[in-house]
Amino acid sequence: MQAESCSFHTSPVVISAGRAVRAAAANGADAIEIGIPFSDPVMDGPMIQLASEQALERGATPLSILQELRNIDIDVPLAVMCYYNTVHSAGNERFAHSLAEAGICAAIVPDLPLEEASDWCIAADGAGIETVMLAAPTAPEERLPRILQRCNGFVYAVGLLGVTGERDELASTATKLAARLKALTDVPVLIGVGVSNAAQAVEASTVADGVVMGASVMRRLIEHDADAVGEYVGEVRKALDASFGLK
Repeated sequence: MQAESCSFHTSPVVISAGRAVRAAAANGADAIEIGIPFSDPVMDGPMIQLASEQALERGATPLSILQELRNIDIDVPLAVMCYYNTVHSAGNERFAHSLAEAGICAAIVPDLPLEEASDWCIAADGAGIETVMLAAPTAPEERLPRILQRCNGFVYAVGLLGVTGERDELASTATKLAARLKALTDVPVLIGVGVSNAAQAVEASTVADGVVMGASVMRRLIEHDADAVGEYVGEVRKALDASFGLK
């Protein structure tokens, strides 16, 4: 089955994000990425930056987010996306065990390069947290196997050069990178960054094992509410299932 993932940064308040997580799970998301807000989210574009700003202004912290997730009571895997400053401030082992205690399965740390990730990876392995590595479209062929060797859970194929955000078309670099990765690994390959609607999710999933959809989900939460998130996830789920003959 083709996988769909969502991304939520806790905005405008933690509890509204909790409702959105539940709505996404109820409407067909196979896994959900929870963004921990950070003051300088270098990988993220305007929409997720806005979500981070609103969450921080309202007092959201890593601790409050993980406490909320302890009580989320859904049956799909949860991952967090955070910047390494958050991990480093808590300490690698302490942060990894905090994730595990909150029921988190995996962590994406986009500003932590492979060459500097060993301490975090060891701590994550020890706590049972899967390390999701990112692969960029510009990665040379010799680098991809090293990324894949360290990766577990899934590999995050960055669809284009640039920050997160909605685009009118799926970048050709997204499917090209996914094909390169699929030729090298049995680990699921998910395309993220720039997958902006149901049609693009279907297009990406003709090559990849699924998609990560962040900015388009966050826009619906910020501009509307958790119900709009659920409706959108249901729309994407329906399109993916139909394209692969699933009911």
